[in-house]
Amino acid sequence: MSAERAPLPDPEETEATAAVWLSLRDRGMSEGETAEFMRWLQDSPRHGQMVAELDRVWRDVDRLGVIRPDGPQAPHPDLLAPRARVRAGRIRRAAAWGAIAAAAVLMVAWFGWQGRVPVAETAVGAFQKLDLPDGSVVQLNTDSAIKVRFSEAERRVELVRGEAHFDVAKNPARPFLVSADKVTVRAVGTAFNVRLWPESVEILVTEGRVQVNDSVRGDTLLAAPPERLGTPVLERGERVRVPLAAMESSASTAVPISEVAAVDVQRALAWQERRLEFDDAPLHEVVAEFNRYNQIKLVLTDPGLARRRFSGTFRADGYEPFVRLLEENFEVVSDRSGQEIFLGARR
Repeated sequence: MSAERAPLPDPEETEATAAVWLSLRDRGMSEGETAEFMRWLQDSPRHGQMVAELDRVWRDVDRLGVIRPDGPQAPHPDLLAPRARVRAGRIRRAAAWGAIAAAAVLMVAWFGWQGRVPVAETAVGAFQKLDLPDGSVVQLNTDSAIKVRFSEAERRVELVRGEAHFDVAKNPARPFLVSADKVTVRAVGTAFNVRLWPESVEILVTEGRVQVNDSVRGDTLLAAPPERLGTPVLERGERVRVPLAAMESSASTAVPISEVAAVDVQRALAWQERRLEFDDAPLHEVVAEFNRYNQIKLVLTDPGLARRRFSGTFRADGYEPFVRLLEENFEVVSDRSGQEIFLGARR
């Protein structure tokens, strides 16, 4: 007997709830509301799609507020209606407002608890895209976690583990701060990738510019090129890797900025398309990357093999084709035991 499928979400209820979330977003969400919003988005891909769809429609309708008819006659009242009144026409059926009211009552109950920090995380091999309440978008890589703390003065996200890409909605009045261990990235409207390694924090800017500061002292961690004036910033196509051990000392840390070629930026962000790209990388690094994305772990048993260089492109979950390639072309033998595949040089 086949298992019963979970009922599909009611479209009208989903639309009504999304409308409430958008209204709360414009008003400004508390930490509790932000947590429930993120939880609701993770319940179904359709939830995020509906929020984006309504937001697009609402923005288009809001543009009517600046239209004025030709001649001396008075503007049509619908064109100059208050924001809430204009939005009322967006729900496809008038009955949906009843669902909105019901949803709002439920949300009051949900928001009764306070003090919990909203957390989003992915398991090994999983990926997730999150639409934050301010319009920013976060993409979480495998085995990653973030905590979100928004206030009226700032938007703060902590990368607890793993890797995330941030596409930040511009708002000069509320800077966007991403902290990873002892490093804080400060942005207004930009896009950047942050990866928390065991021994360092790596930041790659893909749009705009960011500051990279010591979370405790507040000092910049960047060693700016001599030709740049003012506060050092990391710009588009630049990367920095901050060693965490160096930050333990009392002396200031100044980390050099590296320029990154477009092809290397693409390679670094290939995980967003569920790909792994390697260019002359030592095999031990290649294996470590595959192990990030899979429950089956690859284990190198030969130090000489670990140092061999490797180039190629694979699906993130494609460890089986990778092992076959090593066996057929690189004189590697494999031995499988439980959740591990041992790789050694053929004798």
